[in-house]
Amino acid sequence: MAGHSQFKNIMHRKGRQDKERSKLFSKLSRELTVAAKMGLPDPAHNPRLRAAIIAAKAESMPKDNIQRAIDKASGAAADNIEEVRYEGYGPGGVALIVEALTDNRNRTGADVRAAFSKFGGSLGEPNSVAFMFDRVGVISYPKAKGSDDAMLEAAIECGANECVSSEDSHEFIASLEDFASVRDALEVGLGEPASARIEWRAKTMTTVSDDAGETLIKLLDVLDEQDDVQNVYGNYEFSDALMRKLEA
Repeated sequence: MAGHSQFKNIMHRKGRQDKERSKLFSKLSRELTVAAKMGLPDPAHNPRLRAAIIAAKAESMPKDNIQRAIDKASGAAADNIEEVRYEGYGPGGVALIVEALTDNRNRTGADVRAAFSKFGGSLGEPNSVAFMFDRVGVISYPKAKGSDDAMLEAAIECGANECVSSEDSHEFIASLEDFASVRDALEVGLGEPASARIEWRAKTMTTVSDDAGETLIKLLDVLDEQDDVQNVYGNYEFSDALMRKLEA
């Protein structure tokens, strides 16, 4: 399981999404606006926008909110938003990639650097840890959509690299080049996915000690709180004992 997924699962179980719905919608809106700005405002001809809309719908974002965010792409405010990626090491020496959308690079950089420093991590130069990850497309469906064997067969038929089935979901992994075609093929056979996104997936995982893991979660929590931060990816794995403790 990817590190960021472990962290997100913990946050979901604690009800974090319900408490901070407005913050979540703000991040989703920013991604919708940037995606629409970078291509056509039509999801049928803009894969990134289509993925952003699917993500917004998965979080029950109202249709009016989605459309307003897309419409903002034609305004002056959208011109000031830029994508920034930060890379570094967190507690336990784990590699982290932080993706942000910001209208003030200096502010966001200072906030991210301060978070890393506070919890014993350090930011690196661009591409200092990216080589430890693969950039892939991930299309997810609920576990109830079908058996593991049926989903593996669907992955082969649609041209996905693999299908990773867990107790909660089926995740189809595709190359960046094949992401759109795989997603479209899966939609024909399985319906609209729960999510469809581009991610950084660690090539190998690092198991952190429980002490380092608890500090790492504090860092991830602070990063997740920052309005400009959209996604955080890592190559960490928590021990079963720590996971049980956090979920209690």
